[in-house]
Amino acid sequence: MNDVIRFAVILMMAVQCFPAEAQHEAKAQVNNTPWHVPLDGRVEKENVWFLSRGTRLSGTLYYPAGQHQGPAVVVLHGASSPSQDLPLYEHLKQILPPLGVAVFVYDRRSGEGQYDFQVLAEDGTAARTALTGNPHVDGARVGYWGISQGGWLALAAAAIDPKAAFAISVSAPMTTPDVQMNFAVENILRIHGYGPKEIATALDARRAVDDYLRGRLDRASAERALNAARQRPWFPLIYMDDTVGNPETSSWLKQMRFDPMTKLDKISAPVLMLYGQDDPWVPVRLSMDRLDNIAKQHPNVEAVVVAGADHTMMLGVDPKDQVNPKFFPKEAPDAPAYFALLAAWLAQHGFAQ
Repeated sequence: MNDVIRFAVILMMAVQCFPAEAQHEAKAQVNNTPWHVPLDGRVEKENVWFLSRGTRLSGTLYYPAGQHQGPAVVVLHGASSPSQDLPLYEHLKQILPPLGVAVFVYDRRSGEGQYDFQVLAEDGTAARTALTGNPHVDGARVGYWGISQGGWLALAAAAIDPKAAFAISVSAPMTTPDVQMNFAVENILRIHGYGPKEIATALDARRAVDDYLRGRLDRASAERALNAARQRPWFPLIYMDDTVGNPETSSWLKQMRFDPMTKLDKISAPVLMLYGQDDPWVPVRLSMDRLDNIAKQHPNVEAVVVAGADHTMMLGVDPKDQVNPKFFPKEAPDAPAYFALLAAWLAQHGFAQ
């Protein structure tokens, strides 16, 4: 099969993966018709549990029926997407097993460690270790996929795992979390109709608290900036606590110290970075510029912007929904170009059939 036909086949398989709700409705109608034909490539699944730092975590492995010792991907979670059964992960279960790639999705830890990137990355590597002895998985061909914060975690896991076969990071900015959140807050307020003065007040408050936690600003100044923001009607939109917090116990301070660029220096495996052209949460232009600056030193890293896609690789979503936490559980990628890029890249590197 030549490359053009192979890519067309992969693309057609990928484009079939539209939101799960629409697929279920279509299946319910088609399965009752005389022209319905069952698929040859069935997907099977099994429950897998593992220990990480003394915590028992559990998930589900999806694999092609009859597959022995095939490649696999460990799925790492976005901050607002901790459950394995969310629509956000359905496309992986539907696209990849038919291409010969098993998918392992587990429930993210809660409680202690749930905001610590190092702990969460180690959960991912513990998941890969647990798959090593699975009869359906080739332990030498297991990589990581993550979206949003999970994209950072995919890089962090690959950076500490010398056996990582690849890393796929979707919508993870190449900035520290505070820079990313200031970018997002500015867009959130703009989407809700607030002007430059209100946006400046919000960003002043966020930066003042961040500087206080870092030891760059006194507490009284940070509290004044926070109090000014707390009186505004938009305060619930800017992801701030009611107090400036304690630097000794702040989980946000730990997160701000995370620099994803440093993780790339420790990854020798192939890396795919994907971004949405219309992502209000991520400074895509800045991220691409930073990746371009290190491209010669990191030939294993490929970065692509998906036309028209948002933060979760969806098309045509109202901007207010994109930044509305109530919409997050409904998010499910539907950009055909994203599906094609994902499948084609895995095929190019010898992981997908």
